[in-house]
Amino acid sequence: MTVDHKQRLLAAIADRTAVAGVVGLGYVGLPLAMEFCEAGFTVVGFDVSEAVCAGLMSGQSHILDVPADQLARHVKSGKFSASTDEAILSRADAISIAVPTPLAKTRDPDMSFVIAAAASVERQAHKGMLIVLESTTYPGTTRDLMQPRLEALGYTIGGDVFLAFSPERVDPGNPTWHTKNTPKIIGGIGPSSTEVAKALYETCIDTVVPVSSPEAAELTKLLENTFRSVNIGLVNEMAIICDRLGVDVWEVIDAAATKPFGFMKFTPGPGIGGHCIPLDPHYLAWKMRTLNYKTRFIDLASEINSAMPDVVVEKVSRGLNEVSKSVKGSRALVLGVAYKRDIDDMRESPAFDVIRLLEERGAQVVFHDPHVPKFREDGHERFGVALTDDELAKADVVVVITDHRAVDYQRVRDQASLVVDTRNALAGTTASKARVLSLSALHR
Repeated sequence: MTVDHKQRLLAAIADRTAVAGVVGLGYVGLPLAMEFCEAGFTVVGFDVSEAVCAGLMSGQSHILDVPADQLARHVKSGKFSASTDEAILSRADAISIAVPTPLAKTRDPDMSFVIAAAASVERQAHKGMLIVLESTTYPGTTRDLMQPRLEALGYTIGGDVFLAFSPERVDPGNPTWHTKNTPKIIGGIGPSSTEVAKALYETCIDTVVPVSSPEAAELTKLLENTFRSVNIGLVNEMAIICDRLGVDVWEVIDAAATKPFGFMKFTPGPGIGGHCIPLDPHYLAWKMRTLNYKTRFIDLASEINSAMPDVVVEKVSRGLNEVSKSVKGSRALVLGVAYKRDIDDMRESPAFDVIRLLEERGAQVVFHDPHVPKFREDGHERFGVALTDDELAKADVVVVITDHRAVDYQRVRDQASLVVDTRNALAGTTASKARVLSLSALHR
């Protein structure tokens, strides 16, 4: 008798007897796993880190957006389990792959994590299984990398097994948009794969948006973050322009944002960070280079954004020179090493480039971040300093890289002698002895 794997899987999804698997239990995978648990599924998680799996199984969440009590509840009930043994995936009826996709130093895609995950899934795959790749990657990855592995097992896509791409849209620390209420794009290899993937994600995501193919879904994610990268590059260049013209870039942006149509507000800063915006456009640029096409907007935006740490250090140098000091021998206090406000995520943070450039010029650099007490760099741990009045006063320059809300910026302004404010964090504070330099030319 012929088995209708699609109908059997759809029925198991509907009555929650299907087991959901998640490969990669980080910023993307763990919140997704919790949503599957909340929807009533039993979830098995696979991660290569023993520390991560041990922590999760003891009810300790390493992800800011996943409360420890939620995790502990699902571990205790048996709804969630995590292991470094890939054999746990053999229990799954549906597997979501959410592993990192970094860039090599040459700005080419490093697909090693996806390839390793695909190999693990291949070894544990069975008929009637849905596999969804969520890792951001170049158009064609799902079809060219994932599909042949399953077909080599003798499986028919859309009949025996189902394969789709659904880009992650995680914004760590966002108080409004979470995994559940952020619309989910689904693009399957064939209508049956799209149908099954849509049915799965509709159990735990408020809005699911199907598209015609995995390539369309892959390109959707790249467009989203290329859009942000290009517009951040534009506004960073506007900050440089305003600096040359002696105009306050923040005033210009706020004025432009009063237009009720045709303008979207972006703000400048010391560079771009996180796993998505600094990296994702390069996946598209790499793919197009293989087709002999140059992505000019992407390349230009990357050039501008990558140069912003140098702009910040030049601003520091100018500020110190005005009081007859040089960067060499000066004490610089960097405020914030996370890549954005109110989170502990340091991936691709421009703070590291600013620190490196200052130290290359001979500065003594210390840092304070209320969310990051320490970090490891080149095999060594660096510990933050307490933000005391004495620490602020003895700094020759305070450089605001990340505008965490937990920092008292009026106190910073009252105690410091020179502040380079790359985030406009001191806007609204009362003038005091401190000289404040923003990214544009004006002193405040």
